[in-house]
Amino acid sequence: MPLDEDKYPAETGRRRFVKGVVGSAALSSVGVGGAAAVSATTDAAGEGGGTTNFVAVENTDGPAPRGMPIIPLTIEGGQLTGVWPEFDEEAGVAIAPNFGGSGIDYSSAWFQYCGIQSSPGIYPQAERTNTFLSSPGTYEWQSEIPQGEPLTVDMFDDYKEWGNGIGRSGVGKPAGAVWRSEGGEEGVPIQLIRSVQVERMANGEGPYSDLSSDIQSFISEATQNGFIAWLNKCTHFCCVPGFKTQAGSANFGAANKIYCQCHQSVYDPFSPVKKQFVALPRPPQED
Repeated sequence: MPLDEDKYPAETGRRRFVKGVVGSAALSSVGVGGAAAVSATTDAAGEGGGTTNFVAVENTDGPAPRGMPIIPLTIEGGQLTGVWPEFDEEAGVAIAPNFGGSGIDYSSAWFQYCGIQSSPGIYPQAERTNTFLSSPGTYEWQSEIPQGEPLTVDMFDDYKEWGNGIGRSGVGKPAGAVWRSEGGEEGVPIQLIRSVQVERMANGEGPYSDLSSDIQSFISEATQNGFIAWLNKCTHFCCVPGFKTQAGSANFGAANKIYCQCHQSVYDPFSPVKKQFVALPRPPQED
């Protein structure tokens, strides 16, 4: 993939991306008390922007301002499928209030940054494929799976032993995929992992017994059979990070974490946290 495609969302172009970065930086300086003003500002330029609370895989190092949003998932007929909430006309977003009894509202606004807000799949009312479809090219094991093939649980049967020479084996088996696509086109980039650590996290076992009750309840509902997924767009300058994709990640203590090669941001897929950001408005949807 050319560098520009990696760093700048194809559907927006470099010019709009730069404007988005500048606008996001300006909006991010607004505190919670200015949420109404932010909403008024973003509504003028589009739909559904504003201050948003979300659950993320934690950013633990580097310049990224926050973690990447977790995508709740389920398993349907053996296929891994992302959860898309129902559209709320009054709120102007797809939203699942009190997701899993956690007290956390899961919303489509979680994904409105880095040009993803312009993706057709992120429009709240869009009828799209929620199944995670294989996106080969990152992991050798996925080269045997045709692009656009649904990812299934049995593909991850060796997750307790899997390794690719980066970091420790047995930490988890990852995959690259697209979500919310139409015929395999115009989906958003995601990664997912199957790991024993996710199973323990969902059950609040061991070190995860210290998770706050709302986060633990959310993770218990948002993961299944050790699978966890997130939107794979670095919150710094929108590059595409990866779990065990860069041998050089070991130099930054990230051999067993998610590493962004552009500016060395690091994320921990086994450390869910609550964060807040200003979601960018969606362009008005065309009929």
